[in-house]
Amino acid sequence: MEVKIYVGNLSYTTTEDDLRTLFAKAGGVASVALIKDRDTGASKGFAFIEMNTQAEAQKAISMLNGSNLNDRELKVNLARPREDRSNGSSNRNQSNRRY
Repeated sequence: MEVKIYVGNLSYTTTEDDLRTLFAKAGGVASVALIKDRDTGASKGFAFIEMNTQAEAQKAISMLNGSNLNDRELKVNLARPREDRSNGSSNRNQSNRRY
């Protein structure tokens, strides 16, 4: 089962290939998702890496958390589950709308 890792404090010039090469030192990389701004396409400075096993994910975290990539100290830890954003936030502005 693949294990998702959060990687933060990335340089805006870091690429998915940079991350794949770095994390491959710890084991098999299933996927790399560099998060980008939907309007500009510029990196938001964080990514998610999926490692093939829990052991490889733990190895990557211990090896790479606090390490440097492109002059930035990486923050590497297990990704938290995505929060449900459908709690009415999209309707919040509509409820106070005056016509």
